[in-house]
Amino acid sequence: MEKNKTEKTKQTVRKSSNPIAGKVSNPISGNIAMPFPEKKSQEQQPVVSEKYSNPILEKTNNIVAKINNFNSYRTNNRLFGGGINAPVQTKHRFVDYADLLQQIENDFKNSAGINDLFMALNHTFNEKMDCNFMAFGLFHEKSKCINLRLYTKRGETYSSKIFMSDNSNPIIEAFKTSSQVAKDDIKFLNIPYMYNSSAFIVPMISVDQCIGVIILGKESFDLNVHILQLFANYLAMYMHNAELLTRTNKFANTDTLTSLYNHRGFQEILSSEIQKAEESKTSLSIVMLDVNNISKINRELGHAKGDEVIKLVAEKVKQNIRPSDSAGRYGGDEIAIIMPNTDTAEAKYLAEYITYCLSCCFVDDVGPVKVSVGISTYPECTKDQEKLLILAEQAMYISQAKGYKEGMSAIISSSDYNFWDDVALNSFAEILAKRHAQIGINFEDELLHKFNNEQIHSQNHLMEMATSLAGAIDAKDPYTKDHSASVSRYSEALARAINLPEEEVERIKLGALLHDVGKIGIPESVLKKPDKLLDDEWEIMKQHPTIGAEKVLEPNEALRDLIPIVKYHHERIDGSGYPDKLKGDQIPLAARIVSVADAYHALISDRPYRKGMTVEKACEILKMGAGTQWDADLVRHFISIAPSISTSV
Repeated sequence: MEKNKTEKTKQTVRKSSNPIAGKVSNPISGNIAMPFPEKKSQEQQPVVSEKYSNPILEKTNNIVAKINNFNSYRTNNRLFGGGINAPVQTKHRFVDYADLLQQIENDFKNSAGINDLFMALNHTFNEKMDCNFMAFGLFHEKSKCINLRLYTKRGETYSSKIFMSDNSNPIIEAFKTSSQVAKDDIKFLNIPYMYNSSAFIVPMISVDQCIGVIILGKESFDLNVHILQLFANYLAMYMHNAELLTRTNKFANTDTLTSLYNHRGFQEILSSEIQKAEESKTSLSIVMLDVNNISKINRELGHAKGDEVIKLVAEKVKQNIRPSDSAGRYGGDEIAIIMPNTDTAEAKYLAEYITYCLSCCFVDDVGPVKVSVGISTYPECTKDQEKLLILAEQAMYISQAKGYKEGMSAIISSSDYNFWDDVALNSFAEILAKRHAQIGINFEDELLHKFNNEQIHSQNHLMEMATSLAGAIDAKDPYTKDHSASVSRYSEALARAINLPEEEVERIKLGALLHDVGKIGIPESVLKKPDKLLDDEWEIMKQHPTIGAEKVLEPNEALRDLIPIVKYHHERIDGSGYPDKLKGDQIPLAARIVSVADAYHALISDRPYRKGMTVEKACEILKMGAGTQWDADLVRHFISIAPSISTSV
């Protein structure tokens, strides 16, 4: 009887002892507690608690010794069986873990995103390990839950939330204890119609922190837990790094003051939206807002008050734009809005609503918030991204110049104004001068493009455009301010002095205004050099008459009759001029007239190396060059009128 009692005690020990319930040394995640349930037999109910009963271990002799041996990484429980290269036979097939890890590596390399990766991993585990399902649960800090996404072998997908307060759920147990947990059913998932099977829960650990769990659904627990934990930790690090990258990119693309996109982020969004607009053949509008008097606010009330105003504008913009719109802090006090699938009329309507909301906001010591608003639209205004922004900013500056009307901001579109208007032209030049080094857009080339594509309505319109173009080119050289306008005035006076017909006088007047237009193609390093030009630099400078004739006048049908004036105004009577070395009467009369006027203004103007000459001295030099450099008869007539047409320079 004593012998039977002893045998019964041993049998009880076999059924209640479980090495997995103890602390097993794991080189990946430290000590891991892994309670395994017993699969119930129809013939026999377990003697001890189901939580610690495992019939697989009953086949093992000396089980207590194996529990206490912390250096043993292999047990007769095939959950721990095999090394990384040892195929382990499952219910249906062998698992080649080397092949499994290779496929997992490929999944990580080839997946486009997290969801894509989860689906690929599910397919791999279904194929390589005969899993019924695979689930991924990620902890969400704010909602205090684990968001679970489950993929079945048949392709169904289920989503659920497991709240951290549900301590009875084995998912929460595995997460909180950072321990592997096994269950013989999946009731804890609370997913109806799911094929019931055993489940193995592995914590995902990165930087000593559990960020979620992986759940494998299998018929049997013949798994290598070390490899599974290695995989789970690798996935955790991948997820952790992806989150850090997202946060970093968001920080890199977000303005800290307004929480809008910063300049970099805004440009990236705009580039993407323009591409979409091009593909879908739709419009896209840019609305740019500038806080009025922000410099005065900063100066008189401090930058903190200025920041308060900018933050208020940003907040109102965020509240009132559509979900499809994107807003960014474009400059110090400029906020720009990208409006996809929006034409100019719609953009104006939306801008009016935003400015109305802002006008209802009062800031202490500042009063109502006032903004200037400019709009440009793709592709109506331009298809170029940088030019689209420049035109919106130009429209905004024009709005600023026009000010408020009836308590509302003047909302200006780039299609509303005359490009050659002084305000428009000056604002355009100011923007390009400010951004030239960053965007590589040349102001003069932009003017020339506009000039050659403008529809000419009248002679006055043409003269207005030519004056603006000539003035912009003169502005490149600080020592020749108003040079073209003065040469035009002198040439007109000389043409009248020799009694040319009025039509020819007007042609000469316009040609003289554009005589130096070819300097648009001369590098500023040459044009602005204060010292005497070197031989190679002089050869570059001598190209400007040809550039003016061919690049500026030839493409414009209305200006082609001015080509002889522009191209030959540097020819000399003795044939030593340029570009074609014409002599005497070979040089067109209009070009000879402009040549005299051009030389005279150059003589009386200040230069880096000398002060401007007096009228008398300039006339004396013209006399000396008469017959060799200039037409003698024209010099005689010009000297007679010079005192009456000259003004201080």
